[in-house]
Amino acid sequence: MDSYNAPESTPSASSRPEDYFIGATPLQKRLESVRKQSSFIPTPPRRKIPQCSQLQEDVDPQKVALLLHKQWTLYSLTPLYKFSYSNLKEYSRLLNAFIVAEKQKGLAVEVGEDFNIKVIFSTLLGMKGTQRDPEAFLVQGLILSPRLEYSGTILVDCNLCLLGSSDPSTLAFQVAGTAGACHHTRIVSKSQLPSENREGKVLWTGWFCCIFGDSLLETVSEDFTCLPLFLANGAESNTAIIGTWFQKTFDCYFSPLAINAFNLSWMAAMWTACKMDHYVATTEFLWSVPCSPQSLDISFAIHPEDAKALWDSVHKTPGEVTQEEVDLFMDCLYSHFHRHFKIHLSATRLVRVSTSVASAHTDGKIKILCHKYLIGVLAYLTELAIFQIE
Repeated sequence: MDSYNAPESTPSASSRPEDYFIGATPLQKRLESVRKQSSFIPTPPRRKIPQCSQLQEDVDPQKVALLLHKQWTLYSLTPLYKFSYSNLKEYSRLLNAFIVAEKQKGLAVEVGEDFNIKVIFSTLLGMKGTQRDPEAFLVQGLILSPRLEYSGTILVDCNLCLLGSSDPSTLAFQVAGTAGACHHTRIVSKSQLPSENREGKVLWTGWFCCIFGDSLLETVSEDFTCLPLFLANGAESNTAIIGTWFQKTFDCYFSPLAINAFNLSWMAAMWTACKMDHYVATTEFLWSVPCSPQSLDISFAIHPEDAKALWDSVHKTPGEVTQEEVDLFMDCLYSHFHRHFKIHLSATRLVRVSTSVASAHTDGKIKILCHKYLIGVLAYLTELAIFQIE
């Protein structure tokens, strides 16, 4: 059961002042109840507001563009044993052979007899929070298909001797004044044959990263490479096949990264606090209402400038976000919603947050929209992944 829906319990006097709930709103009581019952959720009292342009100087803009505006499924990943960046080309060959073997067993996704899959490993230079963080790397599965194209010309030399022939097939070639003449004709033909050139289409993409992962880096030996956050885009069956190879090769373990309503409230506050040159999306919240026979969703869209103004009114700590500010920000949103629509959201569960920086869902899906805050978004996701591993 999701801890967000758990019944409220009264904390003991030793854990808080006895008058904690005096004058507190239902939302504040609920958030405190969630924190008390969810000890696995990382709840530091404050976090830094994501800063823009935190990418390293050697980052490849084209590769960064591949990561934006796509929906990624999030996983946590235990450290990789004996992984080496110098062997990426060999890993590509080995994983490619593994997929071929799985396809022959009927376990891999069929993409047609005329199609082959090629796997490519490449580094994502500059995708790190500190110099201690390992380099991020990208894995892509490409479909390679034979492409029909003009591969050349066929030259055919024909000698047509029209010496008064009565053959109807030759009469068509006879023109006045040409009877009895000998013609030399060259027929030039271009044939459509499969060429060696192949067009690659991305079938699956995954990338591994560690942003400000000092807490995990300090606990493992040099034989392990810590890349606790894994993001995948593509069919789940392909993710399973590729994940199996990684687990067998590097003695690691993948697990879907859990995102709950408490995490989303932090994301909403931190992403709203980011300074934007221009907004590309509205700020939107989606709540799920448990009811029978089918759940009901409530969507609440706010103009991003209004959301930022609301955040500025509750934000008191320069450069940081505190738990108290997150609670107050969400409380104001709930109160604003009730004032306009006369609906209490106390029985609902927050399942999605969307802003101009990124959007996230409790089903473990995320989409990053702004490259300036890419590192800030990944830093919090790395933090969640590390807590899940530990």
